Amino acid sequence: MSTLFIIGTPIGNLEDITLRALKVLKNVDFVACEDTRRTGLLLNHFQINKKLVSYHQHSRLQKIEYLISELRAGKSIALVTDAGTPGIADPAGVLIAKALESKIKVEPIPGPSVLPTFLSVVGADTSRFLFLGFLPKKKGRAAIFRLIAQSEFPVVFLESPNRVIKTLNDLAKIDIKEIVVGRELTKKFEEIYRGEIDEVLKYIRPQGEFVVFVPGKK
Repeated sequence: MSTLFIIGTPIGNLEDITLRALKVLKNVDFVACEDTRRTGLLLNHFQINKKLVSYHQHSRLQKIEYLISELRAGKSIALVTDAGTPGIADPAGVLIAKALESKIKVEPIPGPSVLPTFLSVVGADTSRFLFLGFLPKKKGRAAIFRLIAQSEFPVVFLESPNRVIKTLNDLAKIDIKEIVVGRELTKKFEEIYRGEIDEVLKYIRPQGEFVVFVPGKK
């Protein structure tokens, strides 16, 4: 039976991949991925030789139609992102929706994700939280910061290295005091910054990928 497997892959440390994920990657017909070079390094590390097909946020409708046609033809495809679990702050949702519309089986293969990895070490009540993905660069940014300032629940979002300093300064402007920031989680230079924004800004290095936790009003 054709299946679209949604596979979580390491966000940094390759040893975090699951045995089940490796088994599926070895047995599918091919792998759809954001960056064929990056996924190629992962598969080579585990001595898995598979055809790679690029699928990313700039993929045209023809690429989605091609993948769906292959699934309809009985092929099994593994969908992976560059790091973490597809469907969370990435373009996987469009392909998954098309597969479901076509009555194709979609099966999740649990694996690493930056969100639970980070939340497990923030040291606060995370039974309820608001996840915002990547913040807007310009349009809608002011509205998002108003939402963060008014949220009763903790807010978590992702940020790039070239915008993290500006974003933290913008948080300070809306009277956010303490935060937790994770950088390069599970990687060699992993760092977690905690405390008041002014103090965090003194030590933060704008390199790598960031995830930010803002306590809610409660």
